[in-house]
Amino acid sequence: MKKSKLKLSTIKQVLKYVKRYTPLLILSILFATATVALTLYIPIVIGQAIDLLANGAGTVDRSAVWNLLLRVGIIAVIIGLLQWIMSNINNKITYNIVRDVRNEAFDKLQGLPLKYIDSNSYGGIVSRIVSDVDQFADGLLMGFTQLFTGVITVLGTIIFLILINFKIALVVVLLTPLSLFVANFIAKKTYSMFHEQSKTRAEQTAIIDEMVGNLKVVKAFSHEDEAIEEFDEVNGRLQKCSVKAIFFSSLVNPTTRFVNALVYAATALVGAFTVIGSGGLALSVGALSSVLSYATQYAKPFNEISGVVSELQNALACADRIFELINEKSEEPDASDAICLTDVNGNISLQDVFFSYTDEQRLIESLSLDVSHGQRIAIVGPTGCGKTTLINLLMRFYDVKGGSISVDGTDIRDITRASLRESYGMVLQETWIRHASIKDNIAIGNPNASDEEIIQAARLSHAHSFIKRLPNGYDTIVSEDSSLLSQGQKQLLCIARIMLCLPPMLILDEATSSIDTRTEIKIQEAFALMMKNRTSFIVAHRLSTIREADIILVMKSGKIIEQGSHDELLAKKGFYYELYHSQFEGYGEN
Repeated sequence: MKKSKLKLSTIKQVLKYVKRYTPLLILSILFATATVALTLYIPIVIGQAIDLLANGAGTVDRSAVWNLLLRVGIIAVIIGLLQWIMSNINNKITYNIVRDVRNEAFDKLQGLPLKYIDSNSYGGIVSRIVSDVDQFADGLLMGFTQLFTGVITVLGTIIFLILINFKIALVVVLLTPLSLFVANFIAKKTYSMFHEQSKTRAEQTAIIDEMVGNLKVVKAFSHEDEAIEEFDEVNGRLQKCSVKAIFFSSLVNPTTRFVNALVYAATALVGAFTVIGSGGLALSVGALSSVLSYATQYAKPFNEISGVVSELQNALACADRIFELINEKSEEPDASDAICLTDVNGNISLQDVFFSYTDEQRLIESLSLDVSHGQRIAIVGPTGCGKTTLINLLMRFYDVKGGSISVDGTDIRDITRASLRESYGMVLQETWIRHASIKDNIAIGNPNASDEEIIQAARLSHAHSFIKRLPNGYDTIVSEDSSLLSQGQKQLLCIARIMLCLPPMLILDEATSSIDTRTEIKIQEAFALMMKNRTSFIVAHRLSTIREADIILVMKSGKIIEQGSHDELLAKKGFYYELYHSQFEGYGEN
């Protein structure tokens, strides 16, 4: 029951997209109606020609026969033209809808909370927006192309049969439910199978994405066999559920063909007896040929519709997964009275902050901290102590579950996210290089910057020298996977972005982790200049990079256990002292 309700809601959502193109849809239906009407008129004309040939008078009005055949030819040309126009309209409707769905899915992606991104595989998300939408498009196009025409053909055929002979029309109508029952029964069974196929396909995409992106690590640990084994397992499951779905969906066509053959046989039998019984008065030979032609044309749409139903099951299963993403709850919007942060001094206060990613595992508890304008705050501690989580809270990637964080006396929940994040300059350990020129990559945070400002930012970040050696200098096109740049050079570009913006507050999360020691010394000098009169948070594992910090926060298990300057913390001979000497003098020697 749950699955059929889900399917109904999916259909309703698809129809909302279709509704946007109602004028084109009406036009498509009109062309389909005209095409079917002309197609069904042809057997009437051919029947008239047969009656002229079989009139029993011994002579044939050849001129009349040729005129009828010429009429058939003209109608056929018109039908072809109408079908071509209708096909173009259907393509336009389908791919406009696909464009809208993809736009909404991508827009939703920008508004989703990080919790969703962190809890779902990247490959699975990509599969929904790319593969599932493609499958949805294929089913939708087939539906527009064949479903409308098929339904109109069935209705039109019944009307023409009634006009020719009511008894034969009644036979056809009485046998029709058999075909519909078979198609409907199999369609219901195949929906869940196609849904499982789509889900498994996304799982396969996620594995491929993971392995391609981390192939060096896979090879470094000789993990190839395990990777192949994992892929084979998922690929095997995809093969099984695909075969199962396609097998059951393919049963529709032969079973409906069997029922349609019965309809044709019954029509021929009743028609023949009617001709013989009435001596051709109730039904002529030409009319019988028209009836048999209609019986064939009546059966054909059921075969086509059965194929369309199978495709639509697949399309709806894929659409269901797309709409799951589109209907996902967005990030909580800014409060209606949220203020826009301007003229930031950089006074930050954390009061009794509590946060955990899951209810079962606590992370940050009762954390309080006051940071004054221009202070450099270093955050150190063992892996998993909450350093990056604290940064996420400062940027409002996650909201605190207890306590408060304020900037210049205003709770950040009362500040628009955009203005809060624009007030921070952030350099992470993980680099992100978009597919664009070096110049555009540096200018991400300040698109209106001049070439001179971009070059100056690159000089300050010590990126200018390697940029000039690239094939096209600042106009060289690069991407995250580009072999033109080393990891350290990518990080220098990320640093150059911040140099260009110079926001009032800075967050440096392992910002020099991929840079050699010599360059790091130069970068630290640039950072010192950049951090002057700016509130700065520095997350570092290499404690040598934070000696000049005003305050060092030592975190453990989500709590600040020590704080003070470098010299003060060493003098205490506490946890920081142990961390420091474990790096530089060998832990246990002091």
